[in-house]
Amino acid sequence: MTYAVDEKGYYGQFGGAYIPEMLYPNIEELRLNYLKIIQEDGFIAEFDQLLKDFVGRPTPLYFAKRMSERYKAKIYLKREDLCHTGAHKINNTIGQILLAQRLGKRKIIAETGAGQHGVATATVCALMGMECIVYMGKHDMERQKPNVERMRILGTKVVPALSGSMTLKDATNQAMRHWINHPTDTHYIIGSVVGPHPYPDMVARFQSVISEEIRNQLNEEIGNPFPDYVIACVGGGSNAAGAFYHFLNDEHVQLIGVEAGGKGVDTGKSAATTVLGKVGILHGSKSLLMQTADGQVVEPYSISAGLDYPGIGPMHAHLFETGRVQFLNVTDDEAMNAGIELSRTEGIIPAIETAHAIAVLSKMDFAPDDVVVINLSGRGDKDLETYIKWGKY
Repeated sequence: MTYAVDEKGYYGQFGGAYIPEMLYPNIEELRLNYLKIIQEDGFIAEFDQLLKDFVGRPTPLYFAKRMSERYKAKIYLKREDLCHTGAHKINNTIGQILLAQRLGKRKIIAETGAGQHGVATATVCALMGMECIVYMGKHDMERQKPNVERMRILGTKVVPALSGSMTLKDATNQAMRHWINHPTDTHYIIGSVVGPHPYPDMVARFQSVISEEIRNQLNEEIGNPFPDYVIACVGGGSNAAGAFYHFLNDEHVQLIGVEAGGKGVDTGKSAATTVLGKVGILHGSKSLLMQTADGQVVEPYSISAGLDYPGIGPMHAHLFETGRVQFLNVTDDEAMNAGIELSRTEGIIPAIETAHAIAVLSKMDFAPDDVVVINLSGRGDKDLETYIKWGKY
């Protein structure tokens, strides 16, 4: 069984490009050129050099000794929080801006939820001297204010999305409208494995450096490139796609995606798409989507801005449907408690998105020799205000 995208842009029944006619030239230009460009020797050399010297890769694979003792397994943390800008998002933005340059684009737009993708996009635009606009939900701007200011310092214009719940979905809507109106000179850097083909495949490929490094580092550390478990949080799902990518066809590696349960999956305040979603179309692709009986998008909820999305990427929808990835969900309080636990056990304050992945440790039944890799997708600096408001520490 293969989990790769097919030539039409589908993972099983999920994916495709459901787009307005005005966007067809942009998407078709990407589809026809992205694989050829990213496989060129010059592109690979520049991408790898920037990952090494600018991002700081490879990121460490850290053996969490005290967490391992607590959960009676061998727990490793893939330290994406140590990337420049504080999260995995920079891997993708470097790849996409190099692609945009080779396509002759002069301006960049992006959407962001937690702000990490926005900061990563603003960073590479400053690096390359390109104009940048980032759309961000007004609600997310309020709860992620440090990242808003970081983007502005980097020279990016941050535009609030004022519709709907004023979160990630609404920022994505607004970014897509901008792209429709500026199709020729602008590239849209989508931050997750969502959107019309070829974005989900393209973003997964740029993020696959995570699982490539995990394999190499485990082989060096324990003489075996295969962990027993890989665990990652899933909103749209780019950090999970990167962490899972090189293990997808190794069926003996158990892959676990962790969604935001919010206040609980039965409360109406959740973002657990695999529990609450059904097949639908959003932001240009067919996937699992939280929606009403007549197909209206249900507003998601999570204490974590980066998991506050009503769907998952089509790759993850396929992985869920086939059973290749086990999807779990944790509540706000479970995630926040896990974030505090990691902080006090290993001296690492995680992003609240990442804390969701940490929280499933208490739900698992590991054997003492199990090797467990958790993708530590981001650091908690951006979430200090949310930790403070939560206050139960």
